[in-house]
Amino acid sequence: MLKVYAGILGLGMSVPERVLTNFDLEKMVDTSDEWITTRTGISERRLVGPSQATSDLSSEAALMALRDAGISPEQVDAIIVATITPDMPFPSTACLVQDKIGASRAAAFDLSAGCAGFIYGLSLAKAYIESGMYSTIVVIGAEVLSRVTDWTDRSTCVLFGDGAGAAVVGAVNEESAAARIMSVSLGADGSGARLIHIPAGGSLMPASEDTVKNRLHYIRMSGNQVYKFAVHIMEDAVLEALSKIGLDKHDIDRFIPHQANARIIESAARRLDLSPDKVFMNIHKYGNTGAASVPIALYEARETGFVKPGDSVALVGFGAGLAWGAAIIYW
Repeated sequence: MLKVYAGILGLGMSVPERVLTNFDLEKMVDTSDEWITTRTGISERRLVGPSQATSDLSSEAALMALRDAGISPEQVDAIIVATITPDMPFPSTACLVQDKIGASRAAAFDLSAGCAGFIYGLSLAKAYIESGMYSTIVVIGAEVLSRVTDWTDRSTCVLFGDGAGAAVVGAVNEESAAARIMSVSLGADGSGARLIHIPAGGSLMPASEDTVKNRLHYIRMSGNQVYKFAVHIMEDAVLEALSKIGLDKHDIDRFIPHQANARIIESAARRLDLSPDKVFMNIHKYGNTGAASVPIALYEARETGFVKPGDSVALVGFGAGLAWGAAIIYW
């Protein structure tokens, strides 16, 4: 009897139409295209319009992924949305997506793991599928970070963009053409929670006139400390995921990391002994899209032919929590 794996059956993405370039940012804060590009690798990012929300981008990405998989919304057993920018505190964005796409049979919930959220979602889908609990799951990473970005803070406003990416995960075997999720590694270090956070808006510091006046509902980040953390944790997470299936870094054919900063990605690739031709980057187009970053990159990597059948693909994400995750996929 063939072993049952969780596999990726379809992929989709959605980004808003509005483009905000570095030159646009030069008119908003004291910065320059050269400074942003040199330090981050970002040239532009996408921003939602006034009436768009996380559930809208999520629904578009989910429907694209379902069409790609040849699966109808009515066949979906569960929807998992990884996000730190839900439409509202409750109900979950996943429930809103369930209604918008017509997935009437699906259980639905959100998870919050920052920019590692999509990998966390894949790990849950893998467990559900391989246990036999569910057959078809839509995993979405989506953010509207422009709504929680302080556009007067030049150290953070240059970094973030909006978008969503989705994967349909289902049961496959070794003879299936679908990409198999071979292993996942997750981790967290809550002692670093304040390195990337939004101070107000929760039960600790409810919204008030003072929190709004003091701009406490926007992302706060200790950039240098996050940089140091990110470089080593990306390597560690990938190595742990590889070790679970008896592989090492030399078995990686393609590396698709969270698109946070080009320098971070390049440093992590060097630590993994990966040549630049094995590393996928689209940060120049979208900036840091949080939990949407990895699935958007994965979608574009497949569409451009960067990922090919037979490749061992390493995905890795890291961010608020601090949380991190890596997945090894046999394409």
